[in-house]
Amino acid sequence: MVPLQSQRKRLSWPSLTGRCVVSCTMVLLTQFALSLVPRFLPTSPLLIQLSLSVVLMLVVVGLGGLFRRLLGIHASAPALVFFNILFIWCFYVLIIRKGLSLVMDVVFNGEVVLLLTGLCSMLKSDPGLVEPSFSDKLVESSASEIITAHNEDSDFGRRVRYCKICKGYIKGFDHHCPAFGNCIGQKNYLLFMVLLVGFLVTEACYLACSSEYAVKSGTSSMLSSETSLSENLAVSTRIFSILQLVWQVAFFTWHLYGICFNIRTDEWVNWKKYPEFQLIVQYQPGQSSTEIRFTNPHDKGILQNVKEFMSLEKR
Repeated sequence: MVPLQSQRKRLSWPSLTGRCVVSCTMVLLTQFALSLVPRFLPTSPLLIQLSLSVVLMLVVVGLGGLFRRLLGIHASAPALVFFNILFIWCFYVLIIRKGLSLVMDVVFNGEVVLLLTGLCSMLKSDPGLVEPSFSDKLVESSASEIITAHNEDSDFGRRVRYCKICKGYIKGFDHHCPAFGNCIGQKNYLLFMVLLVGFLVTEACYLACSSEYAVKSGTSSMLSSETSLSENLAVSTRIFSILQLVWQVAFFTWHLYGICFNIRTDEWVNWKKYPEFQLIVQYQPGQSSTEIRFTNPHDKGILQNVKEFMSLEKR
């Protein structure tokens, strides 16, 4: 098996360093920009603060595009994830943890360490890249031949899809995840779901810790234009965590649905590209008018689908 990393374009150290610097700069700009919301609108409803925070984050993303046009260097999505985690962790250690219970402190720090470890594992994981010989066959084969091979349950056609970003064929391809810098496929889908749960738990835990800090320090009732940067950051990082949680819950629910019904994101979105998901319906016998509808030949019931998902890496 050829590692996926060997098929990617290797970045030089100056380019890699430049991406990390841009990513770190964008994270700092985002977090300090978000701190302006509680500073200038301390008594605004939470919904308004969340909406303004989304606007500010989009502005920072636009600045990232400006970096790319002016310097020819763009941010790295995995680096953005890493530096956001690192920023929240550092702020927690320096400010939030004061006055919290030892148990809560140990739990949160442990969760962050596991999250960073999981992120590194995801970056290096093999999603199910097929061997070059199989890739050559896939290029030369028609869609019908691939489906036949799939029905015969061979390695050659077991729901193999092509990733345009990694330029490789992946077994059980779901999607290419920019945030994790890797394809999500048969061999790392379980790790991907565990990592999503890790993000949800860690963000929820940080919300609990920062809320307890706000109550003990009186930050939630004392915010004004005169409050310190740390107090504003305590509120803005909590807003950031809420936005992350909302997005991650929606993303996790989407993938949980896919697991329960044995359908991958790429197959659901692009089902018209794959004949195995097409059901041709003829309205009346003898007439030429037909309709193509979606059908899922892989759905074997929720329990069986979940059982197969748990054994993906063993195949």
